[in-house]
Amino acid sequence: MLGRFSAGLKKTRQAITEKAAGMKALLGGNRRLDDATLLELEEALILADVGAAAASDIVKELRNSGDRQPPRAALAEIIAGRFSYMAGSADNIRSTPKVILVVGVNGSGKTTTIAKLARNEIEAGGKVILAAADTFRAAAVEQLEHWGNVVGAEIIKQVSGSDPAAVAFDAVNAGISRKASMVIIDTAGRLQTKSNLMEELKKIKRVVAKALEGAPHEVLIVMDATTGQNGLSQIALFDEAIGLTGIIVTKLDGTSKGGVLVAAAEKFHIPIKYIGIGEKPDDLLEFEARAFARALVGDDE
Repeated sequence: MLGRFSAGLKKTRQAITEKAAGMKALLGGNRRLDDATLLELEEALILADVGAAAASDIVKELRNSGDRQPPRAALAEIIAGRFSYMAGSADNIRSTPKVILVVGVNGSGKTTTIAKLARNEIEAGGKVILAAADTFRAAAVEQLEHWGNVVGAEIIKQVSGSDPAAVAFDAVNAGISRKASMVIIDTAGRLQTKSNLMEELKKIKRVVAKALEGAPHEVLIVMDATTGQNGLSQIALFDEAIGLTGIIVTKLDGTSKGGVLVAAAEKFHIPIKYIGIGEKPDDLLEFEARAFARALVGDDE
């Protein structure tokens, strides 16, 4: 697992350990970090989109950590600690089906991420129904249908322009009657205005709850890592409107801004559920704080 995290975070790791002169050598050894190097590290963390406040706190903790362990290992431990709020947030949902509402802006990798979630569930022996509730774009329905065929999930859809909440309602009822283990609801990432989009998502959430008590059991946002700090405003917007239970960060392999996961953790304390490190079906990994932190700073020996 660590090897895959390391490969996926290569660009961000290079931004942190190689952009600052002498950083890689110092972090790799047992020498005590001086003030100049710590300042370079803070700047490198900011460039990786960790955020100014978090970068300052991390460097302060590293300065105060003493010589108990090599600087690189200490840095990894400190970064992993930023996700300590996630302890005990493991999936313990027992509902059948488990209903997942997936949100996010267009282009974030939402539909392919849904396909990967479905594939993981099917390979574990489950049965998945996908709800094509992004009826605003005909292409979105076609794309979800394509991926459903690829991974072996059933699709519930209606004609373009249909009420998205009705599609979601039908999908949950289908999941109940067909004894599916999971229903995943795709949603629009853009409408005429942000308020229209948020009102639509609120309606979907209300209607799904009527179809099955306690649903949706998860409300996950898919965020494109390449957007960096700009992605945080998306999290804030969707969380305020419908309440998020988890974050999935995609395209980490294509950016040097992987530190944005730290920034998201600092700001929202919403669990990071998965990270996407490529286009292959198995490139959606469950987030592990220690593996992420070690891969981020190159402490993978």
